[in-house]
Amino acid sequence: MNIRLVKHSELDNAAWDNCIEKAVNGNIYGFSWYLDIVCEEWDALITEDYETVFPLTHREKFGIRYLYQPFFAQQLGIFSIRHITPEIVEAFLTAIPKKYLLAEINLNAYNKPDKKKWQVTENLNHELDLIEPYSITKKNYSQNTSRNIAKAMNHSISISSNIKPEDIVTMFRQNKGKQISHLRDHDYRRFIRLAYECIVNNKAICYGAYTAQNSLCAGAIVVFSHRKAVFLFSATNEIARENSAMFLLIDHFIQDLSGNHLTLDFEGSNDPNLARFYKSFGSVRIKYPGLRFNRLPLPVKFLLRIYKKTKTLTQKFLK
Repeated sequence: MNIRLVKHSELDNAAWDNCIEKAVNGNIYGFSWYLDIVCEEWDALITEDYETVFPLTHREKFGIRYLYQPFFAQQLGIFSIRHITPEIVEAFLTAIPKKYLLAEINLNAYNKPDKKKWQVTENLNHELDLIEPYSITKKNYSQNTSRNIAKAMNHSISISSNIKPEDIVTMFRQNKGKQISHLRDHDYRRFIRLAYECIVNNKAICYGAYTAQNSLCAGAIVVFSHRKAVFLFSATNEIARENSAMFLLIDHFIQDLSGNHLTLDFEGSNDPNLARFYKSFGSVRIKYPGLRFNRLPLPVKFLLRIYKKTKTLTQKFLK
């Protein structure tokens, strides 16, 4: 197999996007326009005919080049219009240029690295098949979820799909976002740009949950690609946590799209509380691999170990 490194400026975007569109494991994160928005720089490993591709999202810090996972792009890795064998995965991972001394990236569920050769982490996702009618799908809700949906309805919560992305982002920043220090102003601006790009291309819907007083209390941005609806971003405030508005919002979405050849991808989570929430709608757990490596010289590795605190310096470095 002939794999070559191609700089971003030299990529044939049409051929790249054709591969992502037709790939057996294609997803919205892999499109060139999506990558151009969520990360500053990326190059790629490709086969000559663009049948198999691997985006390399990279940065440089203190003269050290490394691979990282961009925000708002859960799974990347190797995409192909053909069956992805372990041999193909191994060939592409081995072809990662040696100039990248660190990596902490997520592959996708179709990539199966050899755990004897690579440091592989296991990540969890939750997906719900929407092909059945809503009347059948809702029977798989947990009792607690059904109670919370009824609770939201008793509070006269209404759902709208005509909401601006920045309203959802603002709510997130005023609530959960206060606990997330690694998301900066430019990250939020980038995400809003991404949301509008998806909306313009008919690949996103923004949902909002409103109180009886017409006050926004919960919101979600769902993006569509490859027969999947990805629960990309959401926000709630204290009122929503009291009236269970997010339960009703997700139920509304499921009700709207049930009976279609579509999968709701909750986009997580390794967080046990979020995983429990997503599972309560009847979703199933999907695993996908993360890949890490550290090729730094031994003295630098030693320094990293010395400065290890609650999180490793490597993890902080890669953010």
